[in-house]
Amino acid sequence: MPHPAPAVFAALLLAASAAGAGEIAPADRRSGFDQMGAETRAIQRDDTANPGMLAVADGAELWARPPAAGAPACADCHGADGTGLRGVAARYPAWDARSDRPIDLQDRIRQCRRDRQGAVPPAYESPDLLALTAFVALQSRGEPIRPPADPRLDRGRAEGRALFAGRMGQLGLSCAICHDDNWGRRLGAAAIPQGHPTGYPLYRLEWQGLGSLQRRLRNCMTGMRAEPFAYGSPEFVALELYLAARAAPLPVETPAVRP
Repeated sequence: MPHPAPAVFAALLLAASAAGAGEIAPADRRSGFDQMGAETRAIQRDDTANPGMLAVADGAELWARPPAAGAPACADCHGADGTGLRGVAARYPAWDARSDRPIDLQDRIRQCRRDRQGAVPPAYESPDLLALTAFVALQSRGEPIRPPADPRLDRGRAEGRALFAGRMGQLGLSCAICHDDNWGRRLGAAAIPQGHPTGYPLYRLEWQGLGSLQRRLRNCMTGMRAEPFAYGSPEFVALELYLAARAAPLPVETPAVRP
């Protein structure tokens, strides 16, 4: 991800100090889809043109195929077409009683691979994990994001909110400075979105491939000249918890397309 010039970030800091907009009200929440050009929106709308659907097709194959000899396939437990999982992606991250902590959807898939199928879990950001997560999340496309009303998640959401609002890195920026206080403005040539996780895993034209929300967060942290959290870290799951609450009730768009 290219790093915008420090002067651009300095302008954002000044604007944020003056604006102080705070959190976005539910009625004012907008998907990044709304800020894209017409051509990019058309790619996302058309499943035959959306390159993220290639990963979904790969995910469908992985869903139907046992990961190891004698192991069940995902389809054996959850149905051949996965439609029984409609709404599931809209409710993640969620509390996992087995590990006694919140986990996101990709960690649920990794856990099932290990504990239910007796196979090595796919690595973070690997094609297999992205494909399976995209296939599962597609079943919830159009469903409103509905974070669980589970008090066990409250601490994680609070931690995520603090991480979102806290300044980090050499430039002293925060997620909130861009995505709460300055959304709709320009950062270089790009419009600043509200930063809602409605479409992950999504196909990013800049990446020329599919990527997870954690990859995008790591890109942002690198742009702020901060040390990114590790994939699968509690900090990322906390951020995902807060971002899901912040985005509700926008609909799931997976696999979304972004510039």
